[in-house]
Amino acid sequence: MERLTLLGYYNEFDFMKLTAANTKLESIIKKVEKDGVKAPKLVDDLKELREYALKEQDPLVTKVLRLSYEYLIDNSSFDVQAQFEEDEEGNEYPLEIDDKENLLYLLRLLENAEHKINREEIKDYRTALKQELY
Repeated sequence: MERLTLLGYYNEFDFMKLTAANTKLESIIKKVEKDGVKAPKLVDDLKELREYALKEQDPLVTKVLRLSYEYLIDNSSFDVQAQFEEDEEGNEYPLEIDDKENLLYLLRLLENAEHKINREEIKDYRTALKQELY
């Protein structure tokens, strides 16, 4: 039996591992909602979540999680410009969004990382993080 979950489709034998990943992601979201990007042990939690993504063989999620915690370590913020608004002429402008909401948005995308539109936005975060870090 296959199930749609945080990081894709998995058969029932993988469900325990996946439940742990979903539980970890939910706890990170709650922590960031409460304390923002300065939440205690946030980087450690993201590293742990990345380990689940590695086991689940999702290179995009694995990479964006690593880049996210590296960005948090280097900047003590999450002011990555990965979200843009488009005007009627097709020009893109970065959205003004605070660190907490920006990280929460990425984490919520990860809740359904296999969804096509979410995946594209996760790729946007990956690109923006790489540009900022390297």
